[in-house]
Amino acid sequence: MKTQNFFLPYQQRWIEDRSRLKLMEKSRQIGLSWCSAYACVRRQAEGAKLDTWISSRDETQARLFLEDCSAFAGVLNVAAQDLGLQILDGKSRGSAFTLEFASGRRIHSMSSNPDAQAGKRGTRVLDEFALHPDPRRLYSVAYPGITWGGHLEIISTHRGANNYFNELVREIREKGNPKNFSLHRVTLQDALEQGFLQKLKRKLPADDPRCDMDEAAYYDFIRASCADEESFQQEYCCVPADDVSAFLGWDMIAACEYDETEIWEGSLCNAKSLSGNPLYLGVDVGRDHDLTVFWLVELAGDVIRTRLVECLEGVPFSQQETVLYQLLSLPNLRRACIDQSGLGRQFAERAIERFGRYRVEGITFTAPIKEELAYPLRAAFEDHKVRIPADKYIRADLRAIRREPTAAGHVRFSADRGPNGHADRFWALALALHAAKAPLTTYHYETMELNRRTK
Repeated sequence: MKTQNFFLPYQQRWIEDRSRLKLMEKSRQIGLSWCSAYACVRRQAEGAKLDTWISSRDETQARLFLEDCSAFAGVLNVAAQDLGLQILDGKSRGSAFTLEFASGRRIHSMSSNPDAQAGKRGTRVLDEFALHPDPRRLYSVAYPGITWGGHLEIISTHRGANNYFNELVREIREKGNPKNFSLHRVTLQDALEQGFLQKLKRKLPADDPRCDMDEAAYYDFIRASCADEESFQQEYCCVPADDVSAFLGWDMIAACEYDETEIWEGSLCNAKSLSGNPLYLGVDVGRDHDLTVFWLVELAGDVIRTRLVECLEGVPFSQQETVLYQLLSLPNLRRACIDQSGLGRQFAERAIERFGRYRVEGITFTAPIKEELAYPLRAAFEDHKVRIPADKYIRADLRAIRREPTAAGHVRFSADRGPNGHADRFWALALALHAAKAPLTTYHYETMELNRRTK
């Protein structure tokens, strides 16, 4: 197989690099996992003496990686049998999709459980390394496995400046590369300059609008499709997001996201099928420039699990109230906190009149109140007591909040207004957590009653 005609130059360089340790800092969706699958199969075809162990971010990615391996085994005319999902051992409760070759050697593709790497010898491929819940621990467990032979390959986009992946990259570039990694870097622009778009077009249906784009138009298309500029720079330009000024770090957010195999209630129509656990609702109100976000959570033990995130943009308040009242009518809903700043005042008051002040609380966003809402949210992420969907817009909103000192020595929480709102999802979640954790106080009752009497 003439790989020069099959793979793009940056893919070819990665395949041909036989370094014991190598690291790829990359843009998303440019075919690195795919060409790594080819390299794994070719090593087995050339008589590798040890198995290969792939670590993917979740079970779905693990299965897809092995499917690529199986396809390349066919291309290379290598006898191989797909053994399906295999239990590795009972202790770590790890499992892997396994491809066995005629030599008896195997490729094992598994999800991100670091314990499953322990005690196994052979080549390691750590795919989407930065997206693993604990990259440092994964590296610590995987590295000893190549003591008796094999290679360690790390492939990833960035996930924040404080992520261990970025620590490894900086160690290579700035601290003399003490581990002796071979470093590769491919941004979206690099991939486009090396023929990526032409290859992509051959896979697209003829009516796909990307078929009519040149490289510059495609670059702008991808940039515009990202949740915000920070996401674009990190996901496609190999620029790790700054965790210093952000209120929530990338690692903190990623550790609390559902993985792709977890089922959570994601639409209003099936919210009524939720279990009997208490439900709580946070509502950040918008109309023309900002979103209205309904964030419904379930208290399961001591963990608050997201059950619905409904975002409305430019929707009349009458329709917004229809959604709100459906949620407030859920039998297990204990409490809702609604942003009553500005446009939200009448929205909150009408809900209180209909459902009662013991079930609905209106909250006016002032600097002290925002501080009261924001810090418990961060504490929930730090303690892994909240679960959220793995969604690019949610990540962008959670990252958008900045904590800034004021001239008077106070703290102000701010966010730039972008095309997808004004950190509205952040405040809706903060309100939902507040609803779940803080009981209504006499002060709140008295304040609301005074407001009602003095209208």
